[in-house]
Amino acid sequence: MPEQRLSSAHLFMQHLHVVVLEDDAALRQQILLPALRRHGFAVQGAACAAELYRHMLARSFDIAVLGIGLDHDSGLAVTQHLRGMSEIGIVVLTGDADRERHTYALNAGADICLTKPVDVKVLSATLQSLARRLMRRVSRVDDHATTAHGWRLDAGGWRLVSPYGKAVALTSSEQCVVTLLAQQKGQPVPRESLIRSLSHRAEEFDPHRLEMMVHRLRRKVLAQTGERLPLLAARGVGYLLSCEIGGQ
Repeated sequence: MPEQRLSSAHLFMQHLHVVVLEDDAALRQQILLPALRRHGFAVQGAACAAELYRHMLARSFDIAVLGIGLDHDSGLAVTQHLRGMSEIGIVVLTGDADRERHTYALNAGADICLTKPVDVKVLSATLQSLARRLMRRVSRVDDHATTAHGWRLDAGGWRLVSPYGKAVALTSSEQCVVTLLAQQKGQPVPRESLIRSLSHRAEEFDPHRLEMMVHRLRRKVLAQTGERLPLLAARGVGYLLSCEIGGQ
């Protein structure tokens, strides 16, 4: 692998970016954000779900801390939405110690559920532990990618073939994105470039559509081939394929 090619594990661990959704302004601004910054996290706060989504459109985050009331449907809806669109780590903070509520949060897609009031040292340690788990997951994808030299595009780029010869038919959007990523030979492609390749009206294109398309493509390839396509997020940039793809 060329030296200039980015390691996904290195990209992941350069800086850990956390977004904290907490509607209690004092708790968010005076306790959670300062404490997490002191523990070395790059943290962005949000007072509501809409603000959270705006932040996520502007940049990528590794972990989301959701300190919203799980006794309301909105809390579970945010958790489900985040889990549906990405592999982001999700930590839920709830003032309800009821185990059933915790179960709801975990079933909705949360990785960890903590009860308020939460000790910031415990929260920090929890985020670090979750980060290590996420990094190992990314590292396993990297390890797989080092042996996945046989990925290729055929049928004019409309079919992706795994190293073991299993084929996946691509939609027009998937074909466009995979071809563009393959041409960059392991270098990250900015989200803006991918969006421009998908739409003539890039300013009207919802970036969530790109994230959902990538998420579904990964799942489709895994389901149809049993192999993970090494399509990785380059935080703050866009996406990359950490292996060479032939035939494009």
